[in-house]
Amino acid sequence: MRIRSISFHSQTLRWIEKFPAKKNQHCPLNLPKPHARTNEYGRLGKDLREQASVTNKDQSEMLAPISARVQQASADLRWGGRIGFWVQLVLGVISTVTVLFSVSIFINGDDNPAAKGAEFAVFCAICSLVALVVGIYFSFRYMRIAQLLQEPNPATRPKRADTISVIRIGLIVNLVGMVITIVGAEAIVGIVLAKSLANPPTIVEDTSKLVNSIDLLVIQANTNTIAAHFSGIVSSLLLLNRITR
Repeated sequence: MRIRSISFHSQTLRWIEKFPAKKNQHCPLNLPKPHARTNEYGRLGKDLREQASVTNKDQSEMLAPISARVQQASADLRWGGRIGFWVQLVLGVISTVTVLFSVSIFINGDDNPAAKGAEFAVFCAICSLVALVVGIYFSFRYMRIAQLLQEPNPATRPKRADTISVIRIGLIVNLVGMVITIVGAEAIVGIVLAKSLANPPTIVEDTSKLVNSIDLLVIQANTNTIAAHFSGIVSSLLLLNRITR
């Protein structure tokens, strides 16, 4: 029996030697060692801290205090736009009402003698009022730019070049409107002067040759419109001088 047991054990050993065990066969998942997991968690925590520091830096840059120069530009745009807006608006409303009275005289066409000679002046007055509406819009836009300059995020603030471009466009609009108004005013003043010189101070049967109410209304409308465009030009020039210096 003993001899059989020894022979059985020897055969078993030879069979095991034919199929050697693989390395780490007892741990098929090949899990990382505890110190490896500790290093990995340390690197992950370091990355998170670096990312948090970068985020805080970006937020601090986004919420950076507004410089004195930007605050001054915002104040100039706010006051310049506000003054130009209200002056142009008030004078524009007065001119519009005056032109509407003048246009009402043209309803009867050629049958109304008072309407003769003032058609071109009234047309220029209407065109200048359209330009005045655009100028009022640009004055309102100046105030809007002043509000945007107060944003804490520099990325949302208007650029200096864009602001100067907007002011220049508003200045050009007021200049064009003022030129049109001056042309209309010169036309109606020439008509009034011609009527005054052609008619002696005697009884005149043809009333269309006399200075009438439509002539005076057109002169008043053109005068108010010239003053409105002039206020827009002054405000735009002052803003350009303040921002570009």
